[in-house]
Amino acid sequence: MSNASTNLHGSYSYTDLKGVYYGPGSVEIALPKLLSVLGGKKALIVTGKSLYHKTDVVKTVENILKQHNAYGSTFYEIGEHAPIAGIRNGIKAYKECGADLIVSVGGGSPVDASKAIIWNLQKESGGEFAKQIAIPTTLSAAEYTVGAGFTNDEGDKVAVSRQELAPAGIILDAQLTLATPERLWLSTGLRALDHTVETLYRPLIPPPVKVLCYAAIADLFKYLPRSRANPNDIEARQKLQLASWMSLWPIRLEMQSALGLSHGLGHKLGATYHIPHGITSCLTLAPVVNLKAEVASKEDKEWLAGALFHLRQSSTGSLEGDVRKLASEIATLVENLGLKTDLAQYNVPRSDAPKIAERALGSKDDPIFPQVEQLLEGLFPPE
Repeated sequence: MSNASTNLHGSYSYTDLKGVYYGPGSVEIALPKLLSVLGGKKALIVTGKSLYHKTDVVKTVENILKQHNAYGSTFYEIGEHAPIAGIRNGIKAYKECGADLIVSVGGGSPVDASKAIIWNLQKESGGEFAKQIAIPTTLSAAEYTVGAGFTNDEGDKVAVSRQELAPAGIILDAQLTLATPERLWLSTGLRALDHTVETLYRPLIPPPVKVLCYAAIADLFKYLPRSRANPNDIEARQKLQLASWMSLWPIRLEMQSALGLSHGLGHKLGATYHIPHGITSCLTLAPVVNLKAEVASKEDKEWLAGALFHLRQSSTGSLEGDVRKLASEIATLVENLGLKTDLAQYNVPRSDAPKIAERALGSKDDPIFPQVEQLLEGLFPPE
């Protein structure tokens, strides 16, 4: 079965990323190097309460900054889905400590909140955008994007996008992930898988980036179970951080496009019903891929079917069959990682399915609205 792209026209350009450092223990060397490259004199650390109070991860970063006279303060009021109240307080903390740089530590919420803080600071000043160094401890991959998602006062997920919002430096140190709770670590791995799979049918993405996604898919399938079996396996964790990078390869803003239906559903479910984004991917990705066997273009089906080769799975003999087989493999991975769940467990009313489908698609008039509504109903336990 060929997975060659039939679309032979396109373009590619990188973000303003100055460097990605990776490897166990790399933060000790990488953070000072990035401070020097970016010209940062004083950093505000942006993180979450659990990471700050329950682990030594933030203290490790604080000590490195202090050794280089670059520590300003630590702000840890960032909650899940980055509520706007936390962002406002983060802006205040940035100003009060005289920071000229942000070091985010944690998952997607601190990274996105830092982007939102930087965006609001620039709106106020009209000057240059502050820089961010991201030190992720999950696999959500927010550090590779130019967009910031946060939750407004009404509880809706909103987004801002600017080229300058992409972190200028990233440090992937697997040792700093050892304290990440297992369910968070594994479910954000599914979020990374969601990125890889949806990038295979994402508009404007050139073939080399899609081929990176195949490598990411293979590694996520291999190393997530290994990491669950042995949470202290540093090699598996480092491989997963690299897979997360490949899952959402940095591209410039003018090439950005929405990822896909699984992400669209996840954003609506996450913000409205307080479901972690890693868990929304566990819920929606396999059913969405299964739906793609029906509704996707031939080229998109070819890219999805091509993933089976990289998973060392044989073809079924048809494009549609191969796409459904990929969906089945994803569902099995979710179950084997202990992440299978349903919407009822998160108190989502079954009657909300049509509303969620409409919000994710933008209109009830979308041709696939009935299938998406049915997909959502399938995420509830049988009546």
